[in-house]
Amino acid sequence: MTGPGPAGGGRRTVPTELAALAMGVSQATIRKWASRGKITRYGGPQRAEYDLDELLALARDGESG
Repeated sequence: MTGPGPAGGGRRTVPTELAALAMGVSQATIRKWASRGKITRYGGPQRAEYDLDELLALARDGESG
């Protein structure tokens, strides 16, 4: 998980596996949401990461279903 600071850009990011676990969905769903622009994908070509605060806001707004 990336923390605050220059390297993390102030974002708390988690890999796809943990994003899926946090949201109670499959990793494929996380990837689909990113491809549809529902969430933002960070990281490099070999490692996707997602903003934890963005995921929690999505869950709070009831958009995960």
